[in-house]
Amino acid sequence: MDSLAAPQDRLVEQLLSPRTQAQRRLKDIDKQYVGFATLPNQVHRKSVKKGFDFTLMVAGESGLGKSTLVHSLFLTDLYKDRKLLSAEERINQTVEILKHTVDIEEKGVKLKLTIVDTPGFGDAVNNSECWKPITDYVDQQFEQYFRDESGLNRKNIQDNRVHCCLYFISPFGHGLRPVDVGFMKALHEKVNIVPLIAKADCLVPSEIRKLKDRIREEIDKFGIHVYQFPECDSDEDEDFKQQDRELKTRLGWVLAPLPQESAPFAVIGSNTVVEAKGQRVRGRLYPWGIVEVENQAHCDFVKLRNMLIRTHMHDLKDVTCDVHYENYRAHCIQQMTSKLTQDSRMESPIPILPLPTPDAETEKLIRMKDEELRRMQEMLQKMKQQMQDQ
Repeated sequence: MDSLAAPQDRLVEQLLSPRTQAQRRLKDIDKQYVGFATLPNQVHRKSVKKGFDFTLMVAGESGLGKSTLVHSLFLTDLYKDRKLLSAEERINQTVEILKHTVDIEEKGVKLKLTIVDTPGFGDAVNNSECWKPITDYVDQQFEQYFRDESGLNRKNIQDNRVHCCLYFISPFGHGLRPVDVGFMKALHEKVNIVPLIAKADCLVPSEIRKLKDRIREEIDKFGIHVYQFPECDSDEDEDFKQQDRELKTRLGWVLAPLPQESAPFAVIGSNTVVEAKGQRVRGRLYPWGIVEVENQAHCDFVKLRNMLIRTHMHDLKDVTCDVHYENYRAHCIQQMTSKLTQDSRMESPIPILPLPTPDAETEKLIRMKDEELRRMQEMLQKMKQQMQDQ
């Protein structure tokens, strides 16, 4: 009977529709399938539904193309209502903090992008500690997040911490200026700093290489910590590994003896579309030719965009949360603990004071008192004996 049943089962299987056959095979697979392999898909769906947020700070003196580069990176005009100041107004201008927030959507993925601009930075004659309002702002965002995290309603915490700071270095100098060094040293323990050489089309390739080498040497000399690219995991796909190698090679990581000696990006920004070799590209038109923003032979714009958006945006947020914010949080908790300890000592009804160490004069006085007490005891003993004899 079993031998007859087997051909019948095969015949039934052949007569079934492909859809029914597939459903049967899925049922057989489900018997051996727990389901936790779908966790990445669940996280992906939840993350896409919730959306992402990213806060980018841009800093540097006026006229280095900060707003133009931001527009080129995100293809979004955040400065529609910006008013250009006259020379007289710039003289009296102080450093201020301006926030621009925009919601961007691409292929169903939503990104809440916040650009923190610092107009007035580095424009004064005396720029001593002109970075103080910026460091105060970064600390305020850490403090606000710490308060929200320590509160009762932790479900809808808004993250306004600065995840990355693009610092624009002038191409017209011979390296870092004192204000550049002061700014980066004041913020390198609080923010991920990515240094940029602005307006790279002002320099020829040999000048860019020399300036990169000089800035790299000065970053190492002054002990400035810029953002470090993480090492690729062994299980990463080959495309990502190749992109990471190209990024580090472009920045001088492969040739540098130390990883912190990464060179800055040399970037160009443009909102103008020009025609080059029969194609319409974003770039700048000069009498001697066209500079293309997205041509890797002309500048590092594509490398910066790939690093900032496509490959390392999440790592920038992780470093902000796990390193910079944790350092701030640990410092706050330490201060609160020491303050509570001091307050408890002050409120104690009987303060416990350390016993003073007796000096030579005090010890001599104590011995004299002991001797006097011993003599008095002997006199009392004699008087008592005399009374008993009488």
